[in-house]
Amino acid sequence: MARQRKRKRPMSEINVVPYIDVMLVMLVIFMITAPLLNQGVDVDLPQADGEPMDDTQQDPVVLTVDAQGRYFLNVGGDPEQEIDAETLLLRTAAVLRQRPRAAVLVRGDSSVGYGRVVAAMSLLQQAGVAKVGLVTEPLEEGG
Repeated sequence: MARQRKRKRPMSEINVVPYIDVMLVMLVIFMITAPLLNQGVDVDLPQADGEPMDDTQQDPVVLTVDAQGRYFLNVGGDPEQEIDAETLLLRTAAVLRQRPRAAVLVRGDSSVGYGRVVAAMSLLQQAGVAKVGLVTEPLEEGG
């Protein structure tokens, strides 16, 4: 009786342990670096060729920062009356509770300091605004 030898077949499985190790290292790196990338206020900046807002939407919440750095809000009272930071927070949060998808825009005077406009956007973020649009004038032809 002849004995038949069993031939060893080549192993056809892939060892995935090194891939898992690399993936976990990359996950740790991304977890550490991701918070560092978002240190500012999330803002949707308008483009020069942008389309105007759709008129079918509800009236947007518009925060105006004048040349002296004073705040004016178009909801919850007289739009031409100056408001303080606390009033801005309260009124904006109240509007967002009623209309969570309301568009929020900032109209900053061109002579006001950048820091004052950023402070206004930070207040809006504290009130729960996820996205802020900036209002600009269209470019002049030939200028």
